Amino acid sequence: MVEQFLRTLMRTTDIIVTGLFSPAAVAAVGLADLYGRLPLRIGLGLGSGVIALSSQDTGSGATTNRDEAITQAIVLGAVAGLPFVLFGYLFGQWAIEILGAESEVARMGGLYLAIIFATSPARHVALVAARSMQGAGDTRTPMYVNVVSNGLNIVGTLVLGLGLGPAPRLHILGVGIATAFGNVFSALVLVAAIQSSWTPAGFVRPRQWTITTQLLAISAPRIVEGMATTAIEFPFNSILLFFGTEVNAAYQIGRRVYQQLTAPLSRGYRTGTSIIVGQTLGDGDPAGARYNGWAAAALGVLTVGSLGVFLFVGAEWLVSLFTDDPETLSYAAGFARAYAVAAPVTALYIVLAGALTSGSDTRTPFVARVSGMFVGMLGVSAVGGIYFGYGVPAVYASIVVYYLWATLYVAVGFYRGEWIERTQTMMDERGSTPSED
Repeated sequence: MVEQFLRTLMRTTDIIVTGLFSPAAVAAVGLADLYGRLPLRIGLGLGSGVIALSSQDTGSGATTNRDEAITQAIVLGAVAGLPFVLFGYLFGQWAIEILGAESEVARMGGLYLAIIFATSPARHVALVAARSMQGAGDTRTPMYVNVVSNGLNIVGTLVLGLGLGPAPRLHILGVGIATAFGNVFSALVLVAAIQSSWTPAGFVRPRQWTITTQLLAISAPRIVEGMATTAIEFPFNSILLFFGTEVNAAYQIGRRVYQQLTAPLSRGYRTGTSIIVGQTLGDGDPAGARYNGWAAAALGVLTVGSLGVFLFVGAEWLVSLFTDDPETLSYAAGFARAYAVAAPVTALYIVLAGALTSGSDTRTPFVARVSGMFVGMLGVSAVGGIYFGYGVPAVYASIVVYYLWATLYVAVGFYRGEWIERTQTMMDERGSTPSED
């Protein structure tokens, strides 16, 4: 949670600093981040696969299989980041323009996108390496590394973006450089930690195709989920731009306030649940895995739901930290309140999705999230907001509908328990099931 808080704070700092420039700058970073989520989704997808195998094999004592999964996932992550480097360099500004952005928004967003895409391989490696350690039971090393990395990123954003001290005032260019530096720093230090004896995880020479296929089988639905949801975000942001640049900027701000308050807890619970459920399954205790999943979900609903109440009440004050534009402020408070209403079910979805992932089931969260976004976020906002003319309030409602839909689907999948049998089958295939003698 500490790690996630600082990562989210880093992104929040980016929005605050760009908000000091103009609403157009906020929109530029927000639109560039849509594309920036593509390599992020790949990294998170591979991270989901490796944390499942790493936690299960740690629980069963199959450490050689665990280290091979870690090695393969990190190599795959580095290679998968290379195409994004080329895309950002050649098509950065064009990618923002096709969303309907104004020329200045497209120019700034394209510059920012090219910089962050240049370090996509490092971002993948950092994400996979962190999940690898976490699955092996070491959540502190990734925290230490990312505390330093995100701290340097935040300082770099302030110094280079605003031109503090002797540094030049680079605006969005400075924000992008700080982010790129943080990605490279995290990747190098985390890989060095795995190579050393500091963490229980390690590198070995890859030998088993079974591990490769299982890693990809678990990761693929998570990657496709991320790509699909990111793809849906494009028309959703076009709908926001239909109502004006201020509305789009307001969405970025309202969402950022919500994420800063609740995402560290939700994502921390998800990672912790993945570790505990995966290791419990690896130890041959499916009943304990079920209990741990439901218990973590209840804790998430209670704590994140409480933060949602605070967010709803303090929405105006919180969004005012990001901008002083009156129109943007009004809409941003509405988006923050929409996310506040959805906060309890969002926590339930995130935690149960993490439990399913550690149980080698990434398909159920995939269907839940994609269908929820398509029907809820995109469908309600387009039909209600534009076709029936309810405007921005329909977009607020679409956020709540999306998370309600996704949460119900995931809860049913976790209750049915097919993930338990799937985990046992995959452990048998790669030779990780504990012997009974």
